[in-house]
Parts: sequence; structure tokens; C-alpha cells
Amino acid sequence: MNVIWGTMLLVGIVYGILTGETDALSEAVLSSAKEGVALCVTMFGVMALWSGLMEIAKDAGLIHSITRRMRPVIYFLFPDIPEDHPAIGQIAGTFVANILGLGNAATVYGLKAMEALEELEEQRREESAPRDTASNEMCTFLILNISSLQLIPLTVIAYRGQYGSVNPSAVVGPGIVTTAASTGAAVIFSKMADRFINRKGT
Repeated sequence: MNVIWGTMLLVGIVYGILTGETDALSEAVLSSAKEGVALCVTMFGVMALWSGLMEIAKDAGLIHSITRRMRPVIYFLFPDIPEDHPAIGQIAGTFVANILGLGNAATVYGLKAMEALEELEEQRREESAPRDTASNEMCTFLILNISSLQLIPLTVIAYRGQYGSVNPSAVVGPGIVTTAASTGAAVIFSKMADRFINRKGT
């Protein structure tokens, strides 16, 4: 990604110089820098608000209650994870944060979930097995995390509001439909991949 963005930036600068549009280039750089700072401030406020609400919900026991209700779904998606394993709570927290559109909060839960899944895999793994292979649970979690069902896409709403959208929340309906479709496809793919791996193993 660094190479791609660096190349695009360099090509734009060289093109602006060759075409004599240095004034427009300078203006674009300054205005983009200003917009970037304003957007960061807006996103910081939104993320701080909802991350704080997530912590309040966690301390109040709401996250634990949601996690308990989500256990049947999580056990369906991750049947090989033992009951009451720490990874279950972290996975549930990631799903809740993604549903609320809190990508930054989901990252924290996601990293902890990956660490818990790695520890679980270490307990199963034999000494002779390779240590650079992700488990089925880790792959499934990554796919579901990327597809990320969102009921309230707060990040997109904040972006639209920052850039003057008349109705920033108009993306809620389409967002639910598209992310539900992507999550459904992720579940189907994960189950098919698990079945294929299990058959190959036997």
C-alpha cells in the first residue's frame, strides 16, 4: 500500500509540474492537508464517543449479556473452540463493534481474539507441526471480520457528514443489505472450506 500511494502521489506531482499546473498542485496539497486534519478531528470525536460507550456497556455488563446471547452463533461459526474459552468473548466483542461500525474498537478486540486463538492453536499443535500456519478458526474469524456486518456504519456516516452530505445516514439501509450479503457469503465460504479441509484430512 505504501508503494501504491507513494507512486500515485509522485505521478501526480510530476504531472502537475510537467503541465505547468504547479499553482493548482500547491492549492490542492494545502486544501487536502486542511481537510485531512478536519476529518481526523471529526473521526476522533466520533470514535471517542462510541468507544467510550462501549467501555460503559462493558462495565455495565451489557457486552457480557450480548456475548452470552451470541454464543449459539459463535459456536456454530467456531465449533472447535471450547466453551467458555477467552476467545469467545473477544470474538463477540469484535462482532458487536463491527455491527456498530466501530472499526477502531473492533481492531482492539480482534487482536486479542487472534492472540487467544493462537494460544489455543499452540495447545493443540504438535511439536513437529509448522508454526507459521493459521488455524481454521483464525482464518474464519479473519474472513468474517473483513466482511463485517454493519447495522450502523458510523465511520461512513461521519465521512459523509464531514464532506457536506445532505443526508449522511442515507447509507444505513444499503449498508445493511450489502454487509449482510458479504457476511452471508463469508459464512458459506468458511463452512465450505472447513468441510473441504476436513475431507482432505480424513
